[in-house]
Parts: sequence; C-alpha cells; structure tokens
Amino acid sequence: MLSEGTGVAEGTRTLLPLTVKDFKTDQEVRWCPGCGDYAILAAVQGLMPTLGIARENIVFVSGIGCSSRFPYYMNTYGMHSIHGRAPAIATGLAATRPDLSVWVVTGDGDALSIGGNHLIHALRRNVNLKILLFNNRIYGLTKGQYSPTSEQGKITKSTPLGSLDTPFNPLSLALGAEASFLARSIDSDRKHLTEVLAAAARHEGTALIEIYQNCNIFNDGAFDPVKDPAARDSHLIRLQHGQPILTGDGRKAVRTEHAGYTLAPQDDPRPALVHDAHAEGPEHAFALSRLADPATLDGTVIGVLRHTPRPSYDQQLAAQLTQATTARGPGDLTTLLTGNDTWTIGQG
Repeated sequence: MLSEGTGVAEGTRTLLPLTVKDFKTDQEVRWCPGCGDYAILAAVQGLMPTLGIARENIVFVSGIGCSSRFPYYMNTYGMHSIHGRAPAIATGLAATRPDLSVWVVTGDGDALSIGGNHLIHALRRNVNLKILLFNNRIYGLTKGQYSPTSEQGKITKSTPLGSLDTPFNPLSLALGAEASFLARSIDSDRKHLTEVLAAAARHEGTALIEIYQNCNIFNDGAFDPVKDPAARDSHLIRLQHGQPILTGDGRKAVRTEHAGYTLAPQDDPRPALVHDAHAEGPEHAFALSRLADPATLDGTVIGVLRHTPRPSYDQQLAAQLTQATTARGPGDLTTLLTGNDTWTIGQG
C-alpha cells in the first residue's frame, strides 16, 4: 500500500509504499519479557504492508487480557473494548463500514469464557472479521488462574487441587458454530504464522486463527512438544490443501479408523488421507481438530483446516438494505415509528 510522502503522485497527494515501521506506534510495548505476544505482534506488523490497505482503513478491536493491549501497538485505528465483547463491537463496525478491514484480538479467557456467546454468533453469521485467538491455556493478566482451555487437573491459584473442568477445543467449537475459515498456528513460527494470517486476510467472512502462545510467567512450556526444534517434527502436522496429511518427520500419517481419523505409522497399509480445506461439510476439519493427544500434543495440526467461502453477513445485509430501499423508496423513520401498530386517541 501507499502512504503520504514523496513518490508516485495521486491527485493532490504524493504516495509512498508502506513499511513495517509505518504500523508501529510510539507506545512502549508492555508485555512480560519473553511473552509470545511479541512474536505475534511482529508477524502482524510485518503482514500489514503487504495487504494493500491504507492504515486508516484498518481497525483492531480487542477485549480484556494481556493480548488485548494489541491495538495500542498498531498504528491503525483501534479500540480496547470490554471483556468478551470485542466480536460484538467489531460486528457493528464491519456491518456499517464494509470498506474497513476489521481485526479482533482476543485470548482464550476473553473469547471462550465471558465472550463465548459473542464469538460463536460472529462465526455463525460469518461477519467479515479476522479473529486472532491467543491461546496460552491460562489467565495471564489476572495472574495465573485456570482458563477454559486449561487441561483437566491443572493446578493454579484458583484450582489448588486441580481443575475439574473439561477444556474447550477452540477449533471444534468454531466448527460447531459453522466457521467458514479456521486455522491454527504457533507464536514462534514466524513464517507459518504469516502465511496463515495472509490467507485469513484474503477471506471474505469470519476467519478464526487459534495461535498457540506461550505465557512464560504463569504457564511456561505448555506447548514445548510442538515448539522445540529438536522434537516438534514428530508431533506437528503442517496441513497443506491437496497434500497427504503427515507429521513433519514423515514417520506417521493420518488415516481413517472407524468413524474418525487416527495417526498411524507410515508403513501402515491404509492410504494416507489427503487434506481438503475446501470440503463443503465440517466433518473432515472436525476430525482433524480432535486428532491431537491432549497430554503429549502428538498429532497437533497447524495450518488452514477449513476454507469454505459463503456469503458474509455484511454482504447479505447490504443487499437486503438495497432491496428494501428499491422496493419501498428511501427509509422514513417517522413512518416506521407510526406504522400500523399505533393509533391516535381523541380528545374529550
């Protein structure tokens, strides 16, 4: 994209290509040293100049949590909103301003606890939003309580004898809400995260990316099996549309077993499944979302699980408004308020 400066003239303005620096603010980035949020911020700031969108046409909306400081550090429009309600606020913005690129930044506590209802309705409506769900499996901002994605038995300040709750699987939950674009990546894998972010940015509708993000203060090492360079290839499956579904070291492949999928050795006689991100139904993506072993993270899939374009809420709303205006003429608020369900009471 271009910004004001010296370069190619456009009318009365002179334009220059945007750079990563253009998307950095003068605010001090204040997360704990070593937090995975730094890497995600760098990836997003690095992506923005490649989208061809002016900064004044980009908005970041966040809720409450460590990740929700994000808008302060993006030199775009932004709003640090209220707990769990970022999808609702962003929905109103996207529906009334279809010219904007609207991004939601949230965490596993913000999105899946108090904000759970807002998240699922944004997904089912397919509002044109890009939702980045930072999942560190803990409440970081409030100092280490268990979250909706913490594993069962998790010992924290709020669960000293271990959590009794069954954790949410964010990807499975999103598919149940009819997500049209669903992906997962890892904070420390800059190249992969950037690729997934770019794919989400191109999607018309709600794009949800779950990002495994390390909280080195309150839940350090939660994702070590899929982050450690020496071990990750035996655990990770990097999904590519149209390619066999294999672990990074090629030693295991995903195969069908009864009604679901299983991870089996490469010499298993059953053929390896081929990834279809554009499958019409959610069954394939759902089975992949349930593949990983919760304890060891063996079989963890990253990449785009599902990408099935369908009309966005924004598009349908605009079409409906156009249809109503064409059929009935310009809207008249007085006529609406004094319609058939009102009456006048005479004097006397």
